[in-house]
Amino acid sequence: QVQPVESGGGLVQTGGSLRLSCAASGFKMDYYDIGWFRQAPGKDREGVSCISKADGTTYYEDSVQGRFTIIKDSAQNTVYLQMNSLRPEDTAVYYCVADNHPKVCDLSHELGLTHHQTWYRWAYWGQGTQVTVSS
Repeated sequence: QVQPVESGGGLVQTGGSLRLSCAASGFKMDYYDIGWFRQAPGKDREGVSCISKADGTTYYEDSVQGRFTIIKDSAQNTVYLQMNSLRPEDTAVYYCVADNHPKVCDLSHELGLTHHQTWYRWAYWGQGTQVTVSS
């Protein structure tokens, strides 16, 4: 069974850093596009970043560009989201997602990572990890 498993969330002050981990249970990450979504209270879920299985191309939502980095460690079968310079508006539940259809990450970028229909493209979702940034 394909199941992404997140960890690493927590409480951090504004300007701090966190690294989220997504471990692959039941699948090999090299054969899947991997992404991170988040959902804040009262808001729609939105894409944050993704990495393509085909060539490792990465994409970021505008508000996290330059602050967040998605990293794949094939040897550990794990994807990380390094989050620096965190802001209160980054507070949300963060979900790791996976899909093995062609170009899911590329198409999500073309539609827009924050587009309200982007999340439909991704088949497999983790249980989520809470990130809270205090002001």
